[in-house]
Amino acid sequence: MGLFSFIKGVGTKLFGKKEEEAPVEEKAQLKASALLGHVQALGLPFKTLKVSLRGDDVVVSGEVENQADSEKIVLALGNVEGVDTVDNQMTVSVPAPEAQYHTVVSGDWLSKIAAKYYGDAQKYDVIFEANKPMLKDPDEIYPGQVLRIPNITG
Repeated sequence: MGLFSFIKGVGTKLFGKKEEEAPVEEKAQLKASALLGHVQALGLPFKTLKVSLRGDDVVVSGEVENQADSEKIVLALGNVEGVDTVDNQMTVSVPAPEAQYHTVVSGDWLSKIAAKYYGDAQKYDVIFEANKPMLKDPDEIYPGQVLRIPNITG
């Protein structure tokens, strides 16, 4: 749980003309609906999920089974162009330690990030797997994207 910051100008282009040109009283509801649909389209598991907006800030609540599901939902919502922060108010049925996060900068690649966090560039696949289904290819990351860096042992 907590507040997560993202770079508002980068990410998946989810909002179109319909959301941007809607009357103010409808805009937040349309964007929240698009964000919820995005999570569902990615197939991220949850028991219950509610997405709402306060300006460009997303508030997500509900219940998920485990910490990884919560973190992936936050990243799916935050790595959307136009989203500034995600306030994670979800409850987790089976609590676990939170992962670390890494904001991609120009020149980063997964093996370089793995070497930084794990001391082993070959563990890039751990980061790739931890960020599926948002990542479809380990070579397709972009500056400003926030990635989950799970805790590993050994």
